[in-house]
Amino acid sequence: MGSDNKHFIKVTENALTPLSSEQKVVLNRRGNQLFNEGFINEAQRIFITTGYSDGLTRVGDYYAAKNNTLEALRMYCLAKNKRKSEPIIDSLVRLIRVLIDTEPKGVENV
Repeated sequence: MGSDNKHFIKVTENALTPLSSEQKVVLNRRGNQLFNEGFINEAQRIFITTGYSDGLTRVGDYYAAKNNTLEALRMYCLAKNKRKSEPIIDSLVRLIRVLIDTEPKGVENV
C-alpha cells in the first residue's frame, strides 16, 4: 500500500502489550511536552500508543487548523470524540451526495 493511502490504514485502538497506569502517565507527560514544543508527529505516536484521548483530540485540532481534514478525522475517531468527528463525517457525506447527484445518469451510446 502506497503512502498516498496512509489516512486509511487501520490503527489499532488497543495496545499489543498493555501499559501500566504509571507508564501511561509518564508517556502522556512526554507527549504533552513534545506537542507543546511543536513535535506533533512524535506526540501523536505517543498518544496513539497510550490511547490518550485528550492528546489525540489536540493533535486532531492541530491537523484541522492546517486544513488536513482526513488526518484530523482519524485522530478524532481514535479519541472517540464524536463531537469533533461527526461534523467532518457529515460534510463528507454531503460532498459525496453532491458528487453522486452530478454524475451523468444512464449509459451513453458510443
